[in-house]
Amino acid sequence: MTDRHDTATTLLWLRQGTDLLSTTVDALEDGSFVRPSCLPGWTRAHVVGHLARNAEALVRLATWARTGVENPMYANRAQRAAEIEESAGYPPDRLRRELRATAAALDDALTHLTPEAWRSEVRSAQGRAIPAAEVPWMRSREVWLHAVDLGTGVTTADLPAELVDLLLDDVTAVLSAKEGCPACSLRPTDRTRQWRLAGEAVEAEIVAPAADIAGWLTGRTALAGAPALPRWL
Repeated sequence: MTDRHDTATTLLWLRQGTDLLSTTVDALEDGSFVRPSCLPGWTRAHVVGHLARNAEALVRLATWARTGVENPMYANRAQRAAEIEESAGYPPDRLRRELRATAAALDDALTHLTPEAWRSEVRSAQGRAIPAAEVPWMRSREVWLHAVDLGTGVTTADLPAELVDLLLDDVTAVLSAKEGCPACSLRPTDRTRQWRLAGEAVEAEIVAPAADIAGWLTGRTALAGAPALPRWL
């Protein structure tokens, strides 16, 4: 994550996205939880269950930052996958309750972090050392993008414009470091800035609204003529 936005801004995005997500999930009919989401192999119940478990995992990072005692998000990837699969089998009412309760617990845990704790080093699920101040950004990405994944009509165009810009910064940096990433010039039609993927020798030029480019980079939007990308996360 870049330092262009402070923790207060990412906390605001987190809360806005959480409100949108909660409203979207509350509006789902019980029978629609078992329908496919926009993520391959996942139902809407998988998405909601994952978001509840993700909030719990990020509370563990906040606790690590506050106490100084190592408390990783997950013991391993198998634990994460098993928790999501189990949660996907919960009744809709339980999923709604857990989504709200775990989000509130995370908000409370983050609210009580001191300036020193925000600077404490913790570790992402991918094993990357990060300051605790990055946790609100990690959660913001989760709630906004997974609200899109529920397939109810929310799109990347609903994301705050500055959040889209930071997402473009974040995802282009991650993808550019991955094997097989094509070299692309990204030219949003609604921005004065441009972004770049991978090396200097441009293989493709992507011209589209910034939110659509962010959707393509994160695997949420198809862009005509755009090359295939490695998986972002």
